[in-house]
Amino acid sequence: MQSFAHFSLFCALKGLIMGKNIAIFASGSGTNAENIIRYFEKNASVRVRLVLSNRKDAYVLERACRLGVPYRAFPKSDWEAAESILDLLRKYQIDFIVLAGFLLRIPDALLHAYPDKIINIHPALLPKFGGKGMYGDRVHEAVVMAGESESGITIHYIDEHYDEGSTVFQAKCPVLPGDTPADVAKKVHALEYEWFPKIIERVVNSL
Repeated sequence: MQSFAHFSLFCALKGLIMGKNIAIFASGSGTNAENIIRYFEKNASVRVRLVLSNRKDAYVLERACRLGVPYRAFPKSDWEAAESILDLLRKYQIDFIVLAGFLLRIPDALLHAYPDKIINIHPALLPKFGGKGMYGDRVHEAVVMAGESESGITIHYIDEHYDEGSTVFQAKCPVLPGDTPADVAKKVHALEYEWFPKIIERVVNSL
């Protein structure tokens, strides 16, 4: 009995020491990815171990290189098959996946390998202004065109459909009369930078 107790304590301490490894998937500039990487640089329990992009010219890869995080770009064929992506995730012992401006649908093989372990951030208050093709400035333009009085961010789990996974967290900002899509984008980006790393940390540490 005592040996089992010691073994359980060893496993708990090992998990604390080793921490959780996350991979960031991004398609563009990577401002959110850089913010997340910097947030976890000195974190003992969560580490960014890998950055993946579907575009070899995505600036997020340059950011990852500069910050000392391993990175890869993959062709569409690898993404659709998913097996080489899963091999890479296993190589880096990835426990959790974060989508930060990633535009491709997650294949079923990844969803099955990481159930309830993939989250995304959407630059609006879902279920409004979500779905395929709704990303970046398109979302902010739609918010302004609709005459909304508020917008914000939604952090949510990923499922088989665009922007329909269960919500983890939302934060709001006002949309004032006369605000342009660029004005709304600035407010939403501020919420992203403030909250996304904190919510990632909360979710990953609850695993």
